Amino acid sequence: MLHSKTRWHSPAADPDVVAGLARSLSISPLLSSLLVTRGMTTPDEALLFMEGGADEQHDPFLLQGMAEAVPRIRKALDEGEHILVYGDYDADGVSSTALMIYLLRYLSASFDIYIPHRSNEGYGLHNHALDWALQQGVSLIITVDTGISAYHQIAYANTLGIDIIVTDHHEPPELLPEAFALINPKIPGCPYPFKGLAGVGVALKLAQAMLGPDTPEAWTEIAAIGTVADLMPLVGENRDIVRRGLLSMRESHFPGIRALLNVSGITMSTVSAVNIAFGMAPRINASGRLDHAGRAVTLLTTELAAEAEQLAAELDVLNKERQLVVERIVAEATAQLEATHESGSLPDIIVLADTGWNVGVVGIVASKLLERYYRPVIILDIHPETGMCKGSARSIPGLDIYEALSSCAGLMDHFGGHPAAAGMSLHRDQLVAFAAALNQYAASVLSPEHFIPAAAADAEVSLAELSLQAADELDKLAPFGMANPLPKFIVRGAVIQETRTMGQGSKHLKLVLQQDGCLLETVAFGKGALAELLPVGTVLDVLAELTVNEWNGSRKPQLMLQDLAVPEAQLFDLRGSADAAGKALYLKEMLRPYSGSSPFHAAAVFQSERTAVQSGLKGMSLWVYDNDGGISAIGQEQNAAPEQGISLICLMDMPETPEQLDALFATFSDVTNIALLHSIKEAKERLQIPTRDHFKSLYKSLASMAASAVPEREVLLRLSRQSSMSMRMLSRMLDVFEELDFIERNQGRIVFVSQPAAKSLTASRHFVRLGEVAEMEQYFMESSLSQLHDWMLSRRLGAS
Repeated sequence: MLHSKTRWHSPAADPDVVAGLARSLSISPLLSSLLVTRGMTTPDEALLFMEGGADEQHDPFLLQGMAEAVPRIRKALDEGEHILVYGDYDADGVSSTALMIYLLRYLSASFDIYIPHRSNEGYGLHNHALDWALQQGVSLIITVDTGISAYHQIAYANTLGIDIIVTDHHEPPELLPEAFALINPKIPGCPYPFKGLAGVGVALKLAQAMLGPDTPEAWTEIAAIGTVADLMPLVGENRDIVRRGLLSMRESHFPGIRALLNVSGITMSTVSAVNIAFGMAPRINASGRLDHAGRAVTLLTTELAAEAEQLAAELDVLNKERQLVVERIVAEATAQLEATHESGSLPDIIVLADTGWNVGVVGIVASKLLERYYRPVIILDIHPETGMCKGSARSIPGLDIYEALSSCAGLMDHFGGHPAAAGMSLHRDQLVAFAAALNQYAASVLSPEHFIPAAAADAEVSLAELSLQAADELDKLAPFGMANPLPKFIVRGAVIQETRTMGQGSKHLKLVLQQDGCLLETVAFGKGALAELLPVGTVLDVLAELTVNEWNGSRKPQLMLQDLAVPEAQLFDLRGSADAAGKALYLKEMLRPYSGSSPFHAAAVFQSERTAVQSGLKGMSLWVYDNDGGISAIGQEQNAAPEQGISLICLMDMPETPEQLDALFATFSDVTNIALLHSIKEAKERLQIPTRDHFKSLYKSLASMAASAVPEREVLLRLSRQSSMSMRMLSRMLDVFEELDFIERNQGRIVFVSQPAAKSLTASRHFVRLGEVAEMEQYFMESSLSQLHDWMLSRRLGAS
């Protein structure tokens, strides 16, 4: 049994509303239900969502501050003022800066740009940058994707005689800076109807305010990149921006975008929001994480194809370096966490800090630890000389990390961000108090349920419903991203018809699932190790996305596995493994993430004469079969261990009697997984289910060779040479003959009884016993996994 890693839940759509919408729009019930569960219950709402329209676009002058900003920029243009675009180093900040460059080029402005270095300067406006701007003759600064929290810096700029127009989308603080104009849809009282714009979205609105209908449509390509990369909700106006941007990008004339698509392995004609998120955005971000974001800005704004190709290749190399750096820090952070919390009890908010943790990637590290431990995580890099810490936070639903940071604002030099992600800086002397204050806040907000990850599904369906036509129809819901994820479906009771691994190092998993005659391929990236847990015939529940697999002109539906569950107890066939103990430990670690909310415990059972095997079974409860037909724990600690609650039993040796097997089932009545790790006896050494012919043949042989007393060992050797039966089998058959008075045994010698009384073989207790033990051995040694599973199930039911 494998428990799913997440709790699956799917909304229940009103069937009458679904049916009505399907009729009105002539769409399938599946698509109709997806629209309804996403809030589109009327034909007009559904059509606007699927096809877009002017209703998703809003007047830029509805943004508070826009009416003041536009005349100030026009004045700067008329009077030849030097303008500075002050940006940020992430993909949204890079996109915002690039879009503003295109606007100022279009307006023939005199301008320069400034993006702070992530590691050396950190986020936001800095006074030394303002001093530099003054030296360059700057009299107007336009911030993009930053500035809303820069109260003191903007006050300083005012003393220098520099006007600042802030365009930002981050959460505004209580005390707003006294800038010339503040443009942010989240400012209290701002009448702009859509609050979810990215920083580049706000920059685009400024461009539209300046140019009106002359705003180039191609600029939506830049806006789409930043919107998707910054994980903004793809609903409302963001959906319109990204949809238009993708449409333009498929025929992009920007050398930088074309080169970036090419180096990311993305086909221009089919580029999607998912491609931006996982292909383009990481490479843009790599520039600001490991180098300076200016390189990415140059890529997006260059007019030279050769330069674009060179810059795109450099970003690709940086991204590969970034991946290696992330892997190292994740390993170090994990070790630090587990060393400080050996008991396994984790804080509500994980706060980890160390020197040498590249501040450019700590946000990614936080995300990876959040995924592993499912709780808010803050990762900070400590400057070895100054002791200053710069870090990033990632949070789970249920805890607004920006609010959490606000509750201990006095401990930090600076912070800012969103409910799900934030950045901060503080001195290392404040780290202990910082972590304590955050966890005190979390204790008042979070409950145990918040730490159980949930996965939202769109519907529970059959495999037959997930057709190629359905996959094509889902495209009407694109672009997919935050607040409009790619639909996920729950399929229950599918049977695995094929299991195999694929990719370099067998890293990925491919299954063929069957349900009611329908077959569907399912792919799980990075889950190749699960192949051993999912043999053919396993009944499986899956949470998956529906995609189209295109190869050599052929198109077919394919599932992308997100999570899985095996609702029935499982039997893992690892019989004859060369390193049985190593396999047991490996299996234990593989199953642990799929153990559900209960603690995971594993036990190993072996024959009493093989106690040396226990040294290789660290962390497992150890048991031996005993001579009385039962099993018993080894050591005082094992006797104290609960018999219930064992999730995995590893049979290092097979039981020698059915009673031992029954005792095992009686002792571990709730076990959900059994691994067969016993050795396989050679055919010559196995028992055979006894037949009358076996005994008839043996009787004749004994009559000829044991008319007078003969050593039993000699008899067995001669009999084994004459038949295909093992010495073990022949010895047990002699037990039957002795019990029936067909032979006599005396001091290791055998003599044949020439005229015994007629007796039935079935009257022999040894005959019945031999049949039972031989049957069990045959199942454990020779049968298929399904045959052994069914037989063990019948024994288990009998034992219970």
